[in-house]
Formats: sequence, structure tokens, C-alpha cells
Amino acid sequence: MLKKEARKITGGLSAPSKMPGPAYNLPATECITGAKLVKVPGSVCHGCYALKGRYRFSNVRMALARRLESLKHPRWVDAMVTLIHGEPWFRWHDSGDLQGAAHLKNIFEVCKQTPSTKHWLPTREARILNLMDPDIIPPNLIIRMSSHMIDQPPVKFWPWTSTVQSPGAMRTSHVQDSRQCPAQDQGNQCRSCRACWDRSVSNVTYPKH
Repeated sequence: MLKKEARKITGGLSAPSKMPGPAYNLPATECITGAKLVKVPGSVCHGCYALKGRYRFSNVRMALARRLESLKHPRWVDAMVTLIHGEPWFRWHDSGDLQGAAHLKNIFEVCKQTPSTKHWLPTREARILNLMDPDIIPPNLIIRMSSHMIDQPPVKFWPWTSTVQSPGAMRTSHVQDSRQCPAQDQGNQCRSCRACWDRSVSNVTYPKH
């Protein structure tokens, strides 16, 4: 499949300025859990960045809607493999989240067909992860289950997690093998850090924006 056709099918990839590689985003308004959390003060989704700024532009909203619709396309997996092939690092959903078990199954297939790419998938969809065994995840994919509330400890049912902490709480961490995101101290860039993609890092903590 040519990349031109793959972009037409999937709506194309995004290029977050912070990341070392491309990403794939969906409308934040369609997050299953996030759409509820955004209404809850103190939650990590309250004041979601993907509902502000450029995400409100009509052309961006239309692009996100096309990507959401593309999940139903019978050649979505093939198209994503074409676009991701050769990329060393990839992030799923710099906005948006898993839409269901079938969506996750297709992501697994994309990861299997791009074995040289390290994939990172953050999610708040505990309902989906509760139904699966972490051992079936492709070895080049890490799924991090995000805590729902600011300053909330990591969930216990999943081996890889992420948390958001307020400035005062960022100074201390009681999570073994936890890493604090360094982006705020280096121009909002990952630079050489790859903790989010690293399975040996059990938890990554991000500062509250």
C-alpha cells in the first residue's frame, strides 16, 4: 500500500512537537471515560488540553473526526502499518483514547507488523484492560494505565501506570521504579528520555499543567 492511500484511509498521523516520533490522535470528546472525568474537578481530564487551543479549530476537529471514522475501515491495520513502518518511536492517542476491545485488538496487530517500532499507549479505559492478560501484549508495546485523579497513586491491577501530581507532590514519590517526566525542565521536550516507552519503568509521573 502506498502512503498516499494509507493517509487517505486513516486520516494520517500527527506530529507532536514534544515527541521523538509521530502519533495518532482521536477526538477527546469521544473518550469513553475521559468524557465523564472532564466534568470532575480534580481529575486529570478536567481542563483537558485536547479540548483547547488548536484542537478547537474546525480543520483540526474535522481531521480528528475522520480518524475516528477510519477505525471502521477494513484496511485500517494495513494502512497504519504502512505509515508507521520505519519509525523508531510511536505514541497512540496524543488526544482521545481506546474505543473498545476491537480497537485495541487492531492496535495489537499493527504493533506485531511493526516489530522495530516501540509503541506507547496511555489509557484511562480500565474496563478494557481489566478484561485482558498483560502477557498477551506485543513485546514492542507498552500500555500505561493512567490514574483518574490528580495526586492519586497508581492503579494496582496493571503493571505499567502513569500519574499526574501537583507541584508540591512532585517532590516525593513512593512508587518503586517510578520516573518523573523531565519535559518541563527541558523546553517541554522528551529529548533523550524514553521512560514512557520503557517497560522497566513501572510508573511515570507527570506534573499538573
